[in-house]
Amino acid sequence: QVQLVESGGGLVQAGGSLRLSCAASGSIFSIYTMGWYRQAPGKQRELVAHITSGSNTNYADSVKGRFTIYRDYAKNTVYLQMNSLKPEDTAVYYCTAHITETTGWGSDYWGQGTQVTVSS
Repeated sequence: QVQLVESGGGLVQAGGSLRLSCAASGSIFSIYTMGWYRQAPGKQRELVAHITSGSNTNYADSVKGRFTIYRDYAKNTVYLQMNSLKPEDTAVYYCTAHITETTGWGSDYWGQGTQVTVSS
């Protein structure tokens, strides 16, 4: 069994910064990709950023130049550094990862989400 635990959300003023963390634990054989989605009230869940095992990254257009995703391979942890935050960044942020377990079974896993609120 695998678990993803997010942390780092909170309330900040526009222009401020937050760093989200997501640590994977459990019966992990390998992690191919890790990433972040977000969901704002009344909107579909959208991809924010993801990073592969080869450190290739992809970002939503709305966050390019402001957010950075990076990974600590030894700790099975992914981070999202969020700078120049805007009120429209307010959402619940969810960590996700595609993980192959020690049994050989590969699955997509999700964290419980962490709230990010940006005040104007």
